Amino acid sequence: MKYDVILIRYGELALKGRNRDLFEEALVQSVKSVLRPFANIKVRRNYGRMYVELHGEDAHAVVERLRRVFGISSISPTVQVEPDEQTIKAKALELIRHMQPQPKTFRVETRRADKRFPKQSMEVSRMVGTHILRSIPEIKVDVHQPEAVVNIEIRAEGTYISCETIPGPGGLPVGSGGKVLLLLSGGIDSPVAGWMMMKRGVTLEAIHFHSYPFTSERALQKVRDLAHKLAHWGGTVRLHVVPFTEIQTAIREKCPEDYLITIMRRFMMRIAERVAARTGALALATGESLGQVASQTLESMNTINKVVSIPILRPLIGMDKTEITDIARRIDTYELSILPYEDCCTIFTPKNPVTRPKPHVAERFEEKLDVEALVEDAVNRTVIEEITAEPREAETDLF
Repeated sequence: MKYDVILIRYGELALKGRNRDLFEEALVQSVKSVLRPFANIKVRRNYGRMYVELHGEDAHAVVERLRRVFGISSISPTVQVEPDEQTIKAKALELIRHMQPQPKTFRVETRRADKRFPKQSMEVSRMVGTHILRSIPEIKVDVHQPEAVVNIEIRAEGTYISCETIPGPGGLPVGSGGKVLLLLSGGIDSPVAGWMMMKRGVTLEAIHFHSYPFTSERALQKVRDLAHKLAHWGGTVRLHVVPFTEIQTAIREKCPEDYLITIMRRFMMRIAERVAARTGALALATGESLGQVASQTLESMNTINKVVSIPILRPLIGMDKTEITDIARRIDTYELSILPYEDCCTIFTPKNPVTRPKPHVAERFEEKLDVEALVEDAVNRTVIEEITAEPREAETDLF
């Protein structure tokens, strides 16, 4: 079936009141960005709807890209017809006949936004439904759970007919909610946290702590690949790779084993806060889930939080591992995350980490370290990589 237009609907954006135009324009920019490879398309919006005019482009390829655009609640490949009763009936019948497999039941839903059209919505639905029943004897009407729904929208800018409604990811368009710096490890949780933050409209940058030679180049490549997966949902992700070996070695030599993770996490937060300040990020985000591991108790989070003043967002805080894993599978990061390349947290995990660390105790142990010099050196030697959604190697640059 040759489609003319992709109809984009958005739910949450409709509740934004006087700021609605700003959010809709952000969504337009996201749509244009993800559809840049399609030279012939034209994107336009009207109140409550957005249209992607295909002009010969492959509708299915366009839909696949739009399914990864936050802010979209649903997508429908449509045909645009003249607001003529006979034309509407004929095209609706053609769409039903092209469905595979052929539906056994259907219903017709009509929205008549253009009141100049002579028939009311119910009359249009009845007219089209009767035409389909007479033309396809084996099909029946089911208003409750039909196998197919014929959607007809009669609007001032055009009349659109579709038989398919594809769910979008929802949320808010990326770029409408400020910038966040994600602490991205190679595990299951942090990519999911990044995805959830992008769903709330933030522009995402990521920071990774690399402890070569304790962690391999393959471990770093896994993180790049995870950032690449996230870039499919929100455009380019700038990945800040922090050399962390010297800090971890110093902590291991001068601090008690049970406090290794706590003090290491405090260093990570200090470094991340400084990188965030340089990039304009207004908050940090982590993949922590309350009680999942020893460093994710409330006492641990409180002790770790003490070293920074920037907000730390934890979108997974109330989720269990099964829920997080389900999302990881859905966004295609799970198989990468379980590759057996350890990150800097895993290799230095003590046998009996403290589960209720005290801030003043951590501060006392840190007095043995030149905290400022270690942090400043790590920040200055951080490397930035531009990770894009396109299948090409990452470009690197220095701070």
